[in-house]
Amino acid sequence: MGILNLKFKYTGIGFAAAAILPVAGCQEEKIHDLPNILWIVSEDNSAYFTGCYGNPFATTPNLDRMASEGFLYTHAHANCPVSAPARNTIITGVYAASNGNENMRSFYPKPGEARTYPEFLREAGYYCTNNAKTDYNFSRGDNNVWLKIWDESSNQAHYRNRQEGQPFFAIFNLGVCHESSIHTTMPREELRHDPDKVTLPPYHPDTPEMRHDWAQYYDKVEDMDRQVGQILKELEESGEADNTIVFYYGDHGGVLARSKRFVYETGTHVPFIIRIPEKYKHLFPAEKPGDPVDRLISFVDLAPTLLSIADVPVPEYMQGNAFLGSQKTEDPEYAFMTRQRMDERFDKVRAVRDSQFRYIRNYMPFRITMQHVNYLFRAPSARSWKEAFEAGETNEVQSMFFLPKPVEELYHTESDPWEVNNLADDPEYAEVLERMRGALTDWMIDIRDTGLVPETEYSTFSDGGSMYDYMRSDECPFDELMRASDLATSENAGTGAYVEFLKNDHNAVRYWGAVGMLINKDSAGSELSALIDAARDRSGAVATLAAETLYAIGEDDLARDAYVRILTDDAYSIIDKHYALNSIDAIGEDSHKIIAAAEEMDKKYSGIDEESLSSVEQFQLGYLNRMSGYLLHKWGVLATFE
Repeated sequence: MGILNLKFKYTGIGFAAAAILPVAGCQEEKIHDLPNILWIVSEDNSAYFTGCYGNPFATTPNLDRMASEGFLYTHAHANCPVSAPARNTIITGVYAASNGNENMRSFYPKPGEARTYPEFLREAGYYCTNNAKTDYNFSRGDNNVWLKIWDESSNQAHYRNRQEGQPFFAIFNLGVCHESSIHTTMPREELRHDPDKVTLPPYHPDTPEMRHDWAQYYDKVEDMDRQVGQILKELEESGEADNTIVFYYGDHGGVLARSKRFVYETGTHVPFIIRIPEKYKHLFPAEKPGDPVDRLISFVDLAPTLLSIADVPVPEYMQGNAFLGSQKTEDPEYAFMTRQRMDERFDKVRAVRDSQFRYIRNYMPFRITMQHVNYLFRAPSARSWKEAFEAGETNEVQSMFFLPKPVEELYHTESDPWEVNNLADDPEYAEVLERMRGALTDWMIDIRDTGLVPETEYSTFSDGGSMYDYMRSDECPFDELMRASDLATSENAGTGAYVEFLKNDHNAVRYWGAVGMLINKDSAGSELSALIDAARDRSGAVATLAAETLYAIGEDDLARDAYVRILTDDAYSIIDKHYALNSIDAIGEDSHKIIAAAEEMDKKYSGIDEESLSSVEQFQLGYLNRMSGYLLHKWGVLATFE
């Protein structure tokens, strides 16, 4: 959709190009009055790892000083606890779960009407630079079109290259504290933080590897803080500090296991500080610098906030709330977080946070929290946790993340910051549970949550477009999908309801019937005929979960036949086969029949011409190969697996 056709929040009128395009006269004066905006973004670190958020073991003097000179947001959250979907939300101002770009490294098309905030800022007169991470999780298009939204996007991009007098928006991305920083173990004597003095969370076993990775990561955060100081010093030396609003934030939580990728506080609560010069004190979110700000904010709010600061009307499709500037909204009551496929592992989780509580709904409770994601388990600490669990050396809290999940979780995060005491079944918190559950449901309806459709079916319904557009189309039975997903994950719905879903013409409605059957597997044996039919379904996700349910009720041969059919039949797609391998691993199936089918599939795809595949299929193939390689190594077929 062209920019002239958009409508905007707070105006109620059509957009006028002259409102933001640089022209002569008063508009030129307005451009010179605009503040510069500098974003410093660090990778993979929770608020917990900084001194200014109350951790005396952390060494972050530059961030601590910035917090004393600016405004520290106490309740800032990533909407997705991993980089690509988090950045997708930031760049568009639309939840990745609404965009259809929530699954990690999926590269589905961007919604037709959504534009990126640099495009708006450039039209307002800003010189926009990105140094240098993109990772927006939507299709690049021809010639990496997403790089063209910037004036510069490279590791050499810098605001100094703008025209004289031109305001700038500049991002500097700091990767020194990325998850990969603990994949290689530093010699203990080189660590600046003592592993013996690390305070471990109650869910982590006290292993040497765990203590070492925690200490090493504190070192990496200290290195990141030093880089923040260098960027701020450079800004001072440029003479632009008094004209520049500086944002610092982490791109999501991390990185020790059960933080990054997970919708707990450790995965979503990020450090977030804004320093605002005195000349822009009308933007102060509190009385004076140094005051903390308790407003709930999340990444979906960043794009509308930038436009609000620049006096650019916020488009209606943006789903966040401006928390600074002329279009600042009332403080929201909730922030929302989501998780779906993380690399090679499928899941679907939704969460909502208010100022005290976190509610989590697990739509795939038959998948453990700590599924084996290859990249995650490169960390010695993660491997040591799993090994301790398998050796029977973990307590109840440390073990729960390797066991099936409850459908609902509720935590009093203010009193239980590590979120290990689930209050969902506590009658004392029944009212809170109902309120938070309702808030999550209302939000899913409001954003037209694409997670109501399994990722295996995205290409079926999007038809080359975006899932955002499909979910708003007449072809999408949205209300029916909401009802099916709710019943599938609710107690006492009865298997009869799931059988009816399995008869539906819509693949995603049938999917929720299969989910309900698997969650309620103890009573699914009475519906054997329906399960056998579902195991032959044309939808790979439906057939897979039906097979898994058959396996759970003792119909092993029927289940194996269904898995073999999915792995070897060309009627099922690459992502269907990937989904089936996840299920096979979850149930621990390693029969000769299954191994032979996996080998046959792996041989076929190892020789495929990737140029014959779409860009989306190429990424799907990469994850399929990773999953099959992991299993074939686990089964002893492959000697090594990286």
